[in-house]
Amino acid sequence: MSKTYQSMLLITGIVILAYGVYTLFQPETQVSIGDLDLVKAQDNTGSYITIVIGITAIALSLFRGKKQ
Repeated sequence: MSKTYQSMLLITGIVILAYGVYTLFQPETQVSIGDLDLVKAQDNTGSYITIVIGITAIALSLFRGKKQ
């Protein structure tokens, strides 16, 4: 794998991983009407998938780089 593709894969992996962590810890949606608080349950499945894709992209870029 050329250095250009390796660098692009590494940067993309870092960005995807950061986005996944951000969406994991992003505050939940909350609506307050007087004394009634309605909190939407946060589903983190998409965040977990995004984090795994980011880690995989980083691992592939590092693994392919050492193989050369």
